[in-house]
Amino acid sequence: MATPQSDTPLSPLRTVAVVGLGTMGTGIAEVLAAAGRDVIGIDVSEAQAAKCAAALEASTARAVGRGRLTEQQRAELLARVTTGTDLSAAAGADLVIEVAPESYEIKQQIFRELDGIVRPETVLATGTNALSVTRLAADSAHPERVLGMHFFNPAPAMKLVEVVSSVLTAPAAVSAVTDLALDLGKEPVAVGDRPGFVADGLLFGYLNQAAAMYEARYASREDIDAAMRLGCGLPMGPLALLDLIGIDTARTVLDAMYAASRDRLHAPAPILKQLSEAGLTGRKAGRGFYTYEAPGSGTVVEDALTPRADGPSVAGRPVRSVGVAGSGTMASGIAEVFAKAGFEVVLAARSEEKAQAAKARIGKSLSRSVDRGRMTAEAAAGTLDLIRPTGTYDDFADVDLAVEAVAEDLEVKRQLFTTLDKVCKPGAVLATTTSSLPVVACARATSRPQDVIGMHFFNPAPAMKLVEVVRTVLTADDVHATVREVCAKIRKHAVDCGDRAGFIVNALLFPYLNNAVKMVQEHYATLDDIDAAMKLGGGYPMGPFELLDVVGLDVSLAIEKVLHREFRDPGLAPAPLLEHLVAAGCLGRKTGRGFREYAKR
Repeated sequence: MATPQSDTPLSPLRTVAVVGLGTMGTGIAEVLAAAGRDVIGIDVSEAQAAKCAAALEASTARAVGRGRLTEQQRAELLARVTTGTDLSAAAGADLVIEVAPESYEIKQQIFRELDGIVRPETVLATGTNALSVTRLAADSAHPERVLGMHFFNPAPAMKLVEVVSSVLTAPAAVSAVTDLALDLGKEPVAVGDRPGFVADGLLFGYLNQAAAMYEARYASREDIDAAMRLGCGLPMGPLALLDLIGIDTARTVLDAMYAASRDRLHAPAPILKQLSEAGLTGRKAGRGFYTYEAPGSGTVVEDALTPRADGPSVAGRPVRSVGVAGSGTMASGIAEVFAKAGFEVVLAARSEEKAQAAKARIGKSLSRSVDRGRMTAEAAAGTLDLIRPTGTYDDFADVDLAVEAVAEDLEVKRQLFTTLDKVCKPGAVLATTTSSLPVVACARATSRPQDVIGMHFFNPAPAMKLVEVVRTVLTADDVHATVREVCAKIRKHAVDCGDRAGFIVNALLFPYLNNAVKMVQEHYATLDDIDAAMKLGGGYPMGPFELLDVVGLDVSLAIEKVLHREFRDPGLAPAPLLEHLVAAGCLGRKTGRGFREYAKR
């Protein structure tokens, strides 16, 4: 048989030992057995080994109940797995996957013992996501056979496996593990040895910023999580995800990332230390950012921080008619949303022609809804009748709420608010849809800053459920209450945040996108591998480069600059590669070329 030192391919990895039978180890054992591998499960705890066997019994029973396995297949799968506490049981394994706690001392001890147990050609893989694979390999008697094989939780469901080689790893070992990952039905992504690798390297910086945002009391935990689920289509909010991962685990990963990069975005937020040292490590402890029904449960229960559904203590102002300023996609979408909810809408643009064109766009959108069975032709006609296009803002004289949706240019918006201040009646609420500019600057352009608030809709407005409600230090309580009530009437989920750059979603999203660009810039991973890592390992609907090209590289760069200017953190400085592409006119899908090239329509 070939040895890992050679370039000769190794024999197929048929027998695999899994050391560490927690949630991840148990999931990996199930994946291996389902693919026909003989699995030796090993844990220092007899109780944990028994728990693994019970978990496999339960998960395979569910698979039978859902028609994914027959009883015979289930019996064969379970027969391929043995569990115990003796590490010497790994003697006959072709591959050992270690998923012990994230500690050099623990992992190095396991590898030292394995050196005296397994055959020379056996490949040793660590499941670490925070520690140096090179350092673990260097401490082994055969460093050339040591690599990283990072699965994602839950292992049976998540498709990504990061294959991590060090400068010491033999190519034959990498090939053998890559082939195994493919045979398991996974998507292997080859990455170099640095803390967090690709997926966690991007994910944990974002999670850390969300924790810091909550710690600063900028927004509630519920609003932060809802904003990222509804605004970005993520499967789980960042604070709920931290509880699932384990707050202590997240802190360990971030510590390792910060030690390697010295990037302040990776310096663990103090709240992570406070919670982990108090034993409030998330779901496994029954309490973290949220409180759970029991340790290990995913069911959130009320606690002292749970918002009460008593409604606002201040009554809002009555709103029957709405003015929407603008003629672009966002303005048209917002006007459609209000009209569908039964509000009379005045749609004002710089000319009558532009306003009529915007209404025509709404008519086409409503027709598509009729074609798809989402509304009747009568309802669509009634909705369109509620929209009155106009080429003058003077027609906002009687509206109760004016919503500005013009170009993302502060001077343009300030001039418009000066106009709204003159034409709108006393008591009308004035809202801006800005995604990155200071709301208070719009407010100060009026003689009634207490009536001004931010209503940040997401594109496309008819489909996206989120609205970020942005109060300034001058916004009146009843204005805030009015907008919250209106959001409920138009069936949008409102989240409250303060008036600072990026609000919630963009403040968390764009540093993550910027870090992805830096990864490519540093030749650490390819565009395709990073996009695959975040979709398959993080459950994101789009990879970062797909999203950047859709949003527009110029728009993304502008937001990055605003965030950098506001927070003055060197880690938020736009990646030079992003700046170079924008300077070259490669702005994404709208120009046919961004990070990728697109066919011209």
